[in-house]
Amino acid sequence: MNILSVSDIIVPIIYNPNCNVKFEKTDFIIACGDLPYYYQEFIISALNKPLFFVRGNHDPELEYGQNASYSQPRGGIDLHKRAVRYKGILMAGIEGSIKYKKEGFFQYTQTQMWFNVFSLIPALLLNRIKYNRYLDIFITHAPPWKIHDADDLPHQGIKAFRWFIETFQPRYHFHGHIHIYRPDTIRKTILGRTEILNTYGYLETEFQSA
Repeated sequence: MNILSVSDIIVPIIYNPNCNVKFEKTDFIIACGDLPYYYQEFIISALNKPLFFVRGNHDPELEYGQNASYSQPRGGIDLHKRAVRYKGILMAGIEGSIKYKKEGFFQYTQTQMWFNVFSLIPALLLNRIKYNRYLDIFITHAPPWKIHDADDLPHQGIKAFRWFIETFQPRYHFHGHIHIYRPDTIRKTILGRTEILNTYGYLETEFQSA
């Protein structure tokens, strides 16, 4: 299975009439937040593949179009505090970043993120019973604590995400939020059996089961 993951910025080679040619092998799309809903809708339409998303801290509560307003990309599948199965792949997600200002949507304290993560546990235990594993792909906007994150408050990683990865050991963790400006920036890290990927801009990943 080939995954196109996107986050944080509009990429010209994706927001392009020839997108379906370059990414013709894509089986599904993962969007990790801070992207216009219209951009995600374009990708769904251009590739004719399902898109699974979480919102980022810069996403609006509503995006206003010419004739209507939207609270999510039309046709996208919201993974916040949800676990789903697509073509045998088990996925779950958590939206948002650490809370760093009073105003703004999709921001959570570290304690609130613990509750968000705990809400997934019943579904993961059911996965374990039915499929003999908890999860294949964990999708978030923010990174886990001390992996790909930064020291400033807005870009601190989430402690609950690190615990989640160490406990349930998904095959992949896709996140955004941390912008990449230098070619030597680390965007792939292994923690246990989990490959953690900063998908700023976009990444193409061939799903490999453990």
